[in-house]
Amino acid sequence: MSREIILQARDLCYAYDEARRALNGVSMDIAQGEKIAVMGSNGAGKSTFFLHLNGVLRPDSGEILCRGEPVTDRAVQDLRRRVSIVFQNADDQIIASTVRQEVAFGPMNLKLSRAEVIARTEEALAYMNLSDYQDRAPHYLSGGEKKRVSIADMIAMQPEVIIFDEPTASLDPLNAALLEEVLDRLSAEGKTILLSTHDVDFAYRWAERLVVFHDGQIIADGDPLDVFKDSGVIQRASLRRPMLLDIYEALSARGHTGGAVYPRSVQALVEGYA
Repeated sequence: MSREIILQARDLCYAYDEARRALNGVSMDIAQGEKIAVMGSNGAGKSTFFLHLNGVLRPDSGEILCRGEPVTDRAVQDLRRRVSIVFQNADDQIIASTVRQEVAFGPMNLKLSRAEVIARTEEALAYMNLSDYQDRAPHYLSGGEKKRVSIADMIAMQPEVIIFDEPTASLDPLNAALLEEVLDRLSAEGKTILLSTHDVDFAYRWAERLVVFHDGQIIADGDPLDVFKDSGVIQRASLRRPMLLDIYEALSARGHTGGAVYPRSVQALVEGYA
C-alpha cells in the first residue's frame, strides 16, 4: 500500500556565502510514517536541508511543498507546526527556567487553551519519564536528561514530522538505547521521522530508508542494505559498512548462510543461525 506524500523538496539550492553552495539541487519526497536516516560527512548539507524542511531557512531557489501545496512566506508558521526539529545540542533549544515551563512553551505559543496546554505538557513529560523533573532547572540536568527534555518539547507540539539532528551524539550507551526506544514508539504511533547520524550500525538497524548527502547533493536514496552495499557511495561519502553486514557476508562466504535475508540486528543474526 502506497503512503501519502506529506513533504516535498524540489530542486533546493542554498548558499550561506558566495564561496560554496550548502545545497545544490536537492529533491526528495517524504511520505507519512517513514523512518529515514540521513548520512554524510560534516558539511555535506544535512542540517541545512533539515532547516529548510521546517522553514527556518528559505531556499535561494527551489521550493518546499507540504501536502502538495507550495510553502509561501505566509505559510511558514503552519509548516513549523507540522514539522519539528530536535537539535543536536539540547542547550541550543532549552530556554525556560523549569522543565515544566520549557515543555509548555511551545503549546503556549500555539495559542491553545490553558487546559490544552496543561494536558499536552503533562502528556509529554510522562512520555519522556520527566514528571518527577518538572520543577527542576533544565540547564542543570545531565546531557541525557536535557535530550529527553528537548524531545518532550517536540512531543508537546504534536507535529506530523519529527526531525532529529544527530540525536545519539554525546549520549552514553544507556541513554542511546532509551532514545532508540522512543524513536520506535513514535514511529509505531505513525509519526514520520528523519534523523541524521554518523552511526552506520544504528542507521542500518533502525532506518527503512537511507539518504546520503555529499557536497550539498543527494548521492544515494534507498533501502539501507542496497546503499551500504554500494562501495562507490560508501567511498564518496566517507562512510563505512555496518559491522553486522560485514559479519554476515564473512559467515556466508564460509558456507554459513544463516538464511537468505540479511539480518538488521544481532537478534536476527542469532536467530538465523539457531
